[in-house]
Amino acid sequence: MRTTLTLEDDVAARLRAESRRTGQPFKRIVNEYLRAGLAQRRSVGAGPVFRVEPRHLGAPLPGRSYDRVSALLDEIEGAEHR
Repeated sequence: MRTTLTLEDDVAARLRAESRRTGQPFKRIVNEYLRAGLAQRRSVGAGPVFRVEPRHLGAPLPGRSYDRVSALLDEIEGAEHR
C-alpha cells in the first residue's frame, strides 16, 4: 500500500541513519520499526492493571498540613532536594 506519512525531523534522521548503517532501503527500515513497535505495544498492554492502594497517613504533626505537600517536603528535606 502506498501512503503519505509525515515524520518528525528527529525520527526521520534516526531512520535514515539506520538505513545507511544497515544498507537497507529506507522503506524497509520504516516498515521493520513500525512492525516492532506495534508488536511491543501489544505485549506491553497484556500486563496486569496497576492499582494504588490508599493508606491512611494519620494526623499530621502539629503545625503541619498534608494539603501543601511540596511545602512540607521542603521543610523536612530542604528545597535543594528537588
